[in-house]
Amino acid sequence: MSIQSGDIKTSDIENEAFRNSVGTMDETGSRKWVFPRKPKGKYTNYRNYVSYFLLALFFGLPFIKINNNPFLLINVIDRRFFIFGQPFYLQDFFILALGAVTSVIFVMLFTVVFGRIFCGWLCPQTIFMESVFRKIDYWIEGDRNKQMKLDRQEWDAEKIRKRITKWSIFILISVIISHFMFMYIVGYEEVIKIMKEGPIDHSLKFIGMIGFAMTFYFVFAWLREQVCTLVCPYGRLQGVLIDKQTMNVYYDFKRGENRSKWRNGEDRKAEGKGDCIDCQQCVVVCPTGIDIRNGQQLECINCTACIDACDEVMEKVGLPKGLVRYATEAEIENQEKFKFTSRMKVTTAFLVILIGFLGFLMYDRGSMEAKFIKPAGSTFFIKNGKITNTFIYTLLNKTNEKKTLTIKVMNPKNAEITFFGSEKIILKGDEILKGNINITFPEEDIKFSKQNMTIGVFDETGKMLDSFDTNFEGPFKLLL
Repeated sequence: MSIQSGDIKTSDIENEAFRNSVGTMDETGSRKWVFPRKPKGKYTNYRNYVSYFLLALFFGLPFIKINNNPFLLINVIDRRFFIFGQPFYLQDFFILALGAVTSVIFVMLFTVVFGRIFCGWLCPQTIFMESVFRKIDYWIEGDRNKQMKLDRQEWDAEKIRKRITKWSIFILISVIISHFMFMYIVGYEEVIKIMKEGPIDHSLKFIGMIGFAMTFYFVFAWLREQVCTLVCPYGRLQGVLIDKQTMNVYYDFKRGENRSKWRNGEDRKAEGKGDCIDCQQCVVVCPTGIDIRNGQQLECINCTACIDACDEVMEKVGLPKGLVRYATEAEIENQEKFKFTSRMKVTTAFLVILIGFLGFLMYDRGSMEAKFIKPAGSTFFIKNGKITNTFIYTLLNKTNEKKTLTIKVMNPKNAEITFFGSEKIILKGDEILKGNINITFPEEDIKFSKQNMTIGVFDETGKMLDSFDTNFEGPFKLLL
């Protein structure tokens, strides 16, 4: 019998007690290991296809080049960055910053509409855990019951053999993945070179690889689902981003309650029973150890294992599938069919625009960047009725092609340029070149002490590749 106080019942508090704890910890705060049953079903197959595709991309991208540039390279040490084969420099940092902001907005809007699909289907933590390391668990130690039995038994010959075999494979995989991760930092050529020359000649990089491999091993051999439940902030953000119109993996409590065990030949509706037969299969397959029937929880990563497990049981007992399914909370409460609402359509359209904007930022950077800066402390000089300023130019070729360049003053007119060398500047692909030039104007053409000036850089066909606005200094003139 529950004790009612105002509008709050003791039974309600007890039913919500799970929200004050973590499914992978007991009351003392000790770790509760999760041994999920091996999932199978439609969604599991789809998720496997996505995982295998992304794993193939991970292991294949370091060897792909576009215009002889790496497809993706984040070399912080040498300040070399390539994204989709496009080189990025420190001068392009604002583009990367805007791209990062755009990505954050995209993730937020995506979560508002589609929930944590990213966590269950695309997150590297989930992909490596469920499609690599968990499968090794099943291969060596067996399914859930066998793993639990092995965990409880004494350290006999069988347990020692299986654990050493599993941990050895985990270490090998961690080392292999660390090498591929370094390919995204220094390039696959450099990694192969390090492997050939040995760790003595590349001690710092070798230590870095070992450090990453140890971290990777620690995460997937021990930390595991704790990354999703305790470390990753995304699960906590979803509480702010998700509402009743958000798609998520939900248990249909209207149809499932009152839950009770299955009895052959019974009329569950006549007896006031729901479709949930309390078989616990949705619980035992969960990789984060939660009960989806308790409602939306931060530990849920939308991996769909519970959907496949429930559908399998429903099919066996002759009840309709979809007791656990992708749905919105409003759909469950109102027992309506899912509709792609106007809100979802508008948000999805905005997401497409954000992707287009991000692509525009990535590619609309031009092939050349030019800067013309006056040396610190320099000033103009006047000779034979002409005013001369000195500039230091910096030219950056953002392509792989060699370019022959000329520099012209576009505004004001009548400028003369004196080069310290050839008037034609040859710039190799992905090269930065610095030099000096003098720019001279007739004294009568300079009306202000700081005259606005535009300098253009042109290729050999006469096409302007970039321009730079600066000031040309002259004597102070009193305008009457």
